[in-house]
This record gives sequence, C-alpha cells and structure tokens, in this order.
Amino acid sequence: MPKIGVVILTMGDRPAELRALLDSVARQEGDPATVVVLGQGVKLDPLPDDVTGVDLPENLGIPGGRNAGVRWLRQQGGTDIVVVLDDDGLLPRTDTFKLIREAFADNHRLGIAGFRIADETGLSQRRHVPRLGGKDPMVSGPVTTFLGGGHAIRMSVIDEVGEFPTPFFYAHEETDFAWQALDAGWDIDYRADMVLQHPRTEASRHAVYYHHTGRNRVWLAKRHLPAVLVPIYLATWAAYTLAQRPPLSGLTAWWAGFFEGVRVPCPPRRPMRWRTVWRMTRLGRPPII
Repeated sequence: MPKIGVVILTMGDRPAELRALLDSVARQEGDPATVVVLGQGVKLDPLPDDVTGVDLPENLGIPGGRNAGVRWLRQQGGTDIVVVLDDDGLLPRTDTFKLIREAFADNHRLGIAGFRIADETGLSQRRHVPRLGGKDPMVSGPVTTFLGGGHAIRMSVIDEVGEFPTPFFYAHEETDFAWQALDAGWDIDYRADMVLQHPRTEASRHAVYYHHTGRNRVWLAKRHLPAVLVPIYLATWAAYTLAQRPPLSGLTAWWAGFFEGVRVPCPPRRPMRWRTVWRMTRLGRPPII
C-alpha cells in the first residue's frame, strides 16, 4: 500500500490544537505515517518523538511552506502520498489514512483527494464544498479543485506538474495546482468520508484575504487560461465580488490586489489545453466561473 507523509504548517500560536491534531494522526490505522511540522518563521515547541520539527527562517506563506515540507519528505525517501493538514484541524476518524491508501491504490489516475471540512457539529460550510452552489457536502465525486485545509496528493503528481506557486503566498494556490494536475490528465476527487474537523471560521479573518484574493485570481488566469478566457474569467469574478458586498476597506484592498495582479507578472505562463477546458465543463465547473 502507498506510504503516507504528512505536512503541517504552524505559526506557533495553536499549541493545544496542534498537539490534538498530532494525536489524531498517531491514532490512524495501518502503518504509521512520516510526519513533519514546519514552523513558519518561529521556533517550534517540543514535539512527540515520532514527529520531526523544522524551523523555517521566515514565514514562506502557505504554498512556500508546503513546498518546504514536500522537499523534506522527498529527502527522506519512500513517500508516495503527501497529506497536508491545517494545524487547527483534527482527524475525528481513525481510518482516514486507510481510506486514502485504498483510494490511491484503486485508481492509479487519482492525483488528489480533497477532504470534507466539517465543524465541531459535523456541518460543512458552503464555501468548503468544491462544487458550484455548494451542493450536498455528503456526496463524493470528481471535482476540479480541492481544499487546502485537508487533502492528499500523489507525490508523482508534484514531480510532474511542479510545486505550489510560492509567489501566491496565500489564496488560490490549490486551484493553481489543481488546474495543472487536471491538464496533465490526473483525477481530483472530493471525498466526504475523509473528514477534517475544523473550527467554523470565515476566510476574511485573514488580514491579507481581500488583497491576495484579487491579485491571485489575476495571476491564476494569466498563468493557466487560454487567452480568450482570461477577460471572461476576471470579469466574472469581479462581478461576483461586487455582488457579495464586501466592506469598503475589503473592496478597496481587493481592487488594489486585482490591479497589482494585472501589473505584476507571475510566470511561467502554461495555458491549459482546450480539452481540459471541456473536461472541467463536463465536471460542472468551466474555468470561467
């Protein structure tokens, strides 16, 4: 069965939650996973003996931190599947890693499995269901993107399509990676039975949320969409953002980020093939929405 390596990023401000997460990882059935915790510009507190801690010299952002964790796992050798977990999450089931191993062993084209994010009561927020309209979170199936808080990626997919986009720092790095994986022919599944328990939160709690969301949407389109779709995609998201009626400060930050994305390049440009556009459309989410 595939060997699992676990990457957890932390700012060092959730020691109790991190310990609970590590305990839930240790309770997983089957062979123990290789676990690395990366401190984003902080010195880590002591960790369990079977967990490796890496103190990064600075906060590399979410994609940069994940890349550092993947590189560490690759140096150790033997990792087939990389599982990424939020440091304030928790695995409520003991068979999650068993389900991951079985899923990847059964489908050799499965590149990414996204977890269902649920709060303490078992409910999933609409924004945590990677389908248009936030349809039934209890239904598993193929999707076009995945959630960053809990997911599993086949290591060979990372080898093929490359790392997460470090310049993004925060926001939409999963979509960037997902689009590349789909264009390379890999499958992405949303799995309702792979659960990460996570406190109920709002994405806008992050100070850089509006700015980085606006900027990274532009970078995402410029990097991966056929040229004719870029203005359609950006116009759709601008209209959607206005319809959400964000606070004035948030809207100002969003537009500042949007125009920064237009002005500042984020290479390389690798537009997806039209057959990938059609595949995403058949899956219910054409890359203009």
